[in-house]
Amino acid sequence: MVLATLNSKYIHASFGLRYLKANLGDLESECALKEFTIQERPVDIVEQILAEQPKIVGFGVYIWNSTQTEAVIRILKLVAPEILIVIGGPEVSYEWEEQSIVEAADVLIKGEGEVLFREVCEDYLKRGEVSASVFSAPVLEVDQLASPYRLYSDEDLANRVLYVEASRGCPFKCEYCLSSLDKSVRAFDLDQFLAEMDQLLARGATQFKFVDRTFNLKIDTSQRILSFFLERWKPGIFVHFEMVPDRLPDQLREVIAQFPEGVLQFEVGIQTFNPEVSKLISRRQNLDRLEDNLNWLRSTGVHVHADLIAGLPGESLESFGKGFERLVALGPQEVQVGILKRLRGTPISRHTEEFGMVYDSVIPYEILKTSELSFADLQDIKRFARYWDLVGNSGNFPNTLPLLLGEKPFENFWTFAAWLWETTGQTHKIALKRLFEFLWDYLSERHSDVDEVGLSLLRDWRGGGRRDMLNPLRPWDEQVDLVEKTRTELPERQSRHVREESRNSA
Repeated sequence: MVLATLNSKYIHASFGLRYLKANLGDLESECALKEFTIQERPVDIVEQILAEQPKIVGFGVYIWNSTQTEAVIRILKLVAPEILIVIGGPEVSYEWEEQSIVEAADVLIKGEGEVLFREVCEDYLKRGEVSASVFSAPVLEVDQLASPYRLYSDEDLANRVLYVEASRGCPFKCEYCLSSLDKSVRAFDLDQFLAEMDQLLARGATQFKFVDRTFNLKIDTSQRILSFFLERWKPGIFVHFEMVPDRLPDQLREVIAQFPEGVLQFEVGIQTFNPEVSKLISRRQNLDRLEDNLNWLRSTGVHVHADLIAGLPGESLESFGKGFERLVALGPQEVQVGILKRLRGTPISRHTEEFGMVYDSVIPYEILKTSELSFADLQDIKRFARYWDLVGNSGNFPNTLPLLLGEKPFENFWTFAAWLWETTGQTHKIALKRLFEFLWDYLSERHSDVDEVGLSLLRDWRGGGRRDMLNPLRPWDEQVDLVEKTRTELPERQSRHVREESRNSA
């Protein structure tokens, strides 16, 4: 057997495939894991799969790899029709009836397939056929599952982010999220989980990404996990959690405050500051407590990645802009502006008629227009989001960004984004040097103090350890010393923010 998937990047190790293999029982030794990326040619992927001479090939299908995976499956069926093709994953577990990838495969397993996949394989290898083409997996009790962590290879530990989970499910019912379909939160045995994390650390693991949807739901559990990593911390260790933003009691704050700068990353889902929109999408959060928690986190060394969603039902451009400014004022290192997607199976579709929600039928099913936002508005927001990621989130412009944002961050960055799009016609493949030059062109014409613009840009340029000179910034050459790039053991993006904050506090 071969278990395969197409990751978005090499650095992402497939958690789902390792779970499936770990739960194959006696068949585990007969199964090869094959991970590819969506950038590889389907025909090359097929060649590597066939080199294993499999009887069964299982594919993990997600929103980001569905199109490419289908291309691989269709070639496989042409050149090796005798192979049983089994698919599963979130993209094909809902509204699957008319999906062409389901038609191309032989078997679909919906839901949590760790146990059911083994049963399907055993049945096929024994009888040479399967009893059905579609199987629905029940929600599993997590104590039924064999752990996947031993299947992370030494290469994974050295070069990839390791995905781990202390719980499954989410108690919240946010209507844009697949986790809203889960009925309960199921926690793994904490002692066993921490023992497995200890083994990964002993093998040299450094980057841990928790996929728990609500890491800080049970405070005692969260405290134990944080204390575990704090006690074992050494340079290079980095831990990512998704957290509920309005739930951060003193019990957790006490542990969080002890971590070195940049070691913890919290992904904080804000999504909207509009109470009426929150109510429409069944999202409950205490905004006052949320703001207090974010303000406190910014006083620590935690790297905060906060999410907003554009295109939610009832959210106007004005409302979204106010939310963006409110979040920027709270000072997270990164503000991720996402575009609403109608993920298959999610109840967000109940608002389609009332709020004029029109979605693209092509993956990733992004919102195209609403009753509050025109198609042109949403196109502008997508470009705004991309440019914000390049300038606001990257950590490359700590001195220049305040000049660009001024006292009206949303309005001013919106204007800059419109100018950059008109000037370049590009949202991707903009080299960093060109971006500096574009910022000079834009700000030098609009800011009252050109010296401040030049000095700020040059400080940012040299703050990254760059020795060459940008022609427009030569007049300030002798006023700005080279700042050697500080080496850290953290991921590069987080490292830039740590360097930025170290310079600002100096």
